[in-house]
Amino acid sequence: MTAESKPAFYALESGGWRDYLTLLHPPYTLWHLSYVVIGAALAPDWLPGRLVATLLAFFLALGIGAHALDELNGRPLRTRIPSPVLAGLAVSSIAAAVAIGIVGAVVHDLWLVVFVAFGAFIVVAYNLELGGGRFHNDVWFALAWGAFPLLTAYFAAAEEIRAEAVIAAAFASFSSLAQRLLSTQVRLVRRRVSSISGTISYDDGRSEKVTKQLLMRPAEDALRALTVAMIALAVTLVVLRTT
Repeated sequence: MTAESKPAFYALESGGWRDYLTLLHPPYTLWHLSYVVIGAALAPDWLPGRLVATLLAFFLALGIGAHALDELNGRPLRTRIPSPVLAGLAVSSIAAAVAIGIVGAVVHDLWLVVFVAFGAFIVVAYNLELGGGRFHNDVWFALAWGAFPLLTAYFAAAEEIRAEAVIAAAFASFSSLAQRLLSTQVRLVRRRVSSISGTISYDDGRSEKVTKQLLMRPAEDALRALTVAMIALAVTLVVLRTT
């Protein structure tokens, strides 16, 4: 498998344990878990125990459950993981995430049940494209994969939603929207384009052949850079709250 033929820039060679690592979409999972950290760090009180529980719940539901459902629905990553295994991973990980949320609601604040219910619904509705794909679009991705993790982590720590959380949720939504816009273009080229022809002519007389790599490279480089930036921001806020 060449770099251009891989279904994603982070995809490993198909087979065995590599399929399970690819299934996690490591850069994007870390990106969205960063929103959880940012939300918890913005809360008035720094409660690392609740942050760990929220991170675990989102890793299970988003990192494993959502991606298992996505792979089950069309095999976009071309893994060899059997469908019953994908279904089992999805059901068990989402159920475990819901259980963590319910325990948190009972122990701390029953309003957390609202977040748990929405999360359980959207992870299935988005990735299985329920309702004719009504929930599988740019807006729902921005809200569910950006604003929602941040607001959930903030509420889990603060037990309320304040102005700074709403503003930060807007930041998370728009940065997630940028991710989706960039990755959609890359996925189109990687997974659906079989051949490209043409030449770019520059003002200085140079010319360059149009290739898949030429079309993908700027967006993928931006996605890599934004992933590192989001993780760095989350780590910065943790350092700020712990020192």
